[in-house]
Amino acid sequence: MKYIDEYRNSEIAKRYIDEIWRVCKGNWMIMEVCGGQTHTIIRFNIDEVLPKNISFVHGPGCPVCVTPLEILDKAIEIASMPNVIFCSFGDMLRVPGSKKDLFAVKEEGGDVRIVYSPLDALKIAIKNPDKEVVFFGIGFETTAPANAMAVYQAKRMGIKNFSMLVSHVLVPPVIEAVLKSPQNRINGFLAAGHVCTVMGYKDYEEIAKKYKVPIVVTGFEPLDILQGVLMVVKQLEEGRYEVENQYTRSVRKEGNIEAQKIIDEVFEITDRTWRGMGVIPLSGYKIRENYREYDAEFRFSLVTKYVEEPKDCISGLVLQGIKKPYECPAFGNKCTPDHPLGAPMVSSEGACAAYYNYKLNRVEG
Repeated sequence: MKYIDEYRNSEIAKRYIDEIWRVCKGNWMIMEVCGGQTHTIIRFNIDEVLPKNISFVHGPGCPVCVTPLEILDKAIEIASMPNVIFCSFGDMLRVPGSKKDLFAVKEEGGDVRIVYSPLDALKIAIKNPDKEVVFFGIGFETTAPANAMAVYQAKRMGIKNFSMLVSHVLVPPVIEAVLKSPQNRINGFLAAGHVCTVMGYKDYEEIAKKYKVPIVVTGFEPLDILQGVLMVVKQLEEGRYEVENQYTRSVRKEGNIEAQKIIDEVFEITDRTWRGMGVIPLSGYKIRENYREYDAEFRFSLVTKYVEEPKDCISGLVLQGIKKPYECPAFGNKCTPDHPLGAPMVSSEGACAAYYNYKLNRVEG
């Protein structure tokens, strides 16, 4: 397959690896922000072919993983109500809430449906005017335009039985939260290419300057990762702290202006709770007042209840890059993809799932 193989070319990969070995002199910790990048690094053993003085730290860039228990419990509460059709991306159905997950609600008779777009949920609402249709709107800036468009279209079309449970989070504030932490040990970042495709990367420039860290916008294939690492290491070795764009085939500095306009039309920035990390100020979206009738939390008068994480699960430390998945006592025994304790073992972008699928035997050995 041309458009995959050209970014997995072993000869080009070797040239990048050789150059990284040549350039790298210091000890550097690099955080890849996105879970998709984590899976590429672990699946293709990129961490094992680079110099030992380069360490990868897996960041909080998995939207499923950072969705807090409080929001999951709200989703489960809504989905359990009579006369509700609850729509969600598939990953969210297996993420455990404080007592059960959305699959359990479905097994108990709740009308829980997997959709591939919020606009699919809107179509379901149009076809079922006697039902309340709720879409679980999670994700980073990447999924925000489509979610905003669904709400915008619902209002424009006068659809009254559609709403959205929103748990959108933003990348720049969480990067800054990581850098502010007293446990921070990150020297540079591989920023998420799909997020920057939507939002551009102007917001990262002040962070790079303020905290003296290189940030390289990076794609998701092996050659993307290797080139991104090389660009970060070159900056570190030269004492530069800039934002650079490796993912030029998709990302422009200003991002997608039209997508940003629809986000701004429907959403406004708010504080958000991140699973395992607590509240990060101004780190998410909520539905604006003039679209409030489409806000499921308002429509169903939901009350936020604080919920403690399972004591056996260290997902918060994994998401902050403080611990690796195999350092969790529950990893691979009490916590597996079939019986997960935490979201990073469930999601297709979760670090724990990556280690379980690609490195469990090596870790155990």
